[in-house]
Amino acid sequence: MAPEIKYNKIFIDNQWVEAEDINAAVKAAKRAFHRNSEWRLMDASQRGKILNKFADLVERDADYLAELETYNNGMVLSMCRRFIGASAYHIRYNASLADKIQGSTIPCDGDAFSYTLKQPVGVCGLILPWNVPMLMFISKVTTALAAGCTVVVKPAEQTPLTALALAALLAEAGMPPGVVNVVPGFGETAGATLTHHPDVALISFTGSLEVGKLIQQAAGTNNLKRVVLELGGKSPLVIMNDADHETMMNKVLGYIEKGKSEGAKLLTGGKRIGTTGFYIEPAVFADVKDDMAIAKEEIFGPVQSIFKFNTLEEAIDRANATNYGLAAGIFTSSIETALQFSKHVEAGNVWVNTYLHHGPQLPFGGFKESGIGRENGLDAVNSYLEVKTVTISLPKKV
Repeated sequence: MAPEIKYNKIFIDNQWVEAEDINAAVKAAKRAFHRNSEWRLMDASQRGKILNKFADLVERDADYLAELETYNNGMVLSMCRRFIGASAYHIRYNASLADKIQGSTIPCDGDAFSYTLKQPVGVCGLILPWNVPMLMFISKVTTALAAGCTVVVKPAEQTPLTALALAALLAEAGMPPGVVNVVPGFGETAGATLTHHPDVALISFTGSLEVGKLIQQAAGTNNLKRVVLELGGKSPLVIMNDADHETMMNKVLGYIEKGKSEGAKLLTGGKRIGTTGFYIEPAVFADVKDDMAIAKEEIFGPVQSIFKFNTLEEAIDRANATNYGLAAGIFTSSIETALQFSKHVEAGNVWVNTYLHHGPQLPFGGFKESGIGRENGLDAVNSYLEVKTVTISLPKKV
């Protein structure tokens, strides 16, 4: 049964409206960013408290949000439930940063005193992808809010439902009107208006390279917007000769045998292929009970394109022979090999003896055509900040 669709209008100024547009949302966000607004005068620690309350509400509504995300984009329910926990963790991490944004004092020449301020850039346009819409909403929105910005969110036209539900929770958490606005729409209309709008200071976009290039071009046509772009990738995973393939193969085979011994029915596959490699047939089980190991524990069985290589130098050259540079990985027992690969592969994220290991404190983004800027961590918050240098003339050097 489909979950109840509680929100199917546009969210502007903490209100649900029928037919307002991007311009109205930007106007609300600009008003909320005024120097005398409730949001701008709010203590940074209070921003963090509101975000922590938001995390509490996400956990309170975890079942509903997981079901809504499954309905929203087709992701399996078990994965959506895992993302709820990751989302709450992500919110709380960014909440903790709200009152940690600091400038510095600088010893300048002459009878003067200099220091820097880090200040929010202003109204930010956040354009979300369809593949993990809830997690991307939380990542982008809470980073911008921790920095003190206001936002207009345009979810992918295919997957707007969780963005609207999360906006309602932000309002319930105490977010002032106009700070967060959500306007569903198509890229060529709502997205284009947002990227060209003169009152938008920054655009953060996750999606295709082609659209990312259009956004970067649009950002420079009027007010030279800042851009954070997380685009496509073709990420290599290098397997060295000294990687322990046999242990991993035996672990997967052990899970298959355990599934059979616990009473699950193996419909197809599940056997080792040949005797000289470490390959296993894809396995499909039926009659699986919830308490079986194969139902509860993670079993990795990725599908990859496989390329042979002879040396580490060749592997690095081939890994770099792409316009993308989002991520890369290597499996090896040699720390020297791992360090050489990590240093020289042209990717924003490198995993050693693991893959897809993420966290809200770990910057994520790409080299080359995989993007500009970073999501997550302190680097992400800095993308939403301006550095201002203040120098004060003094009668005597201090």
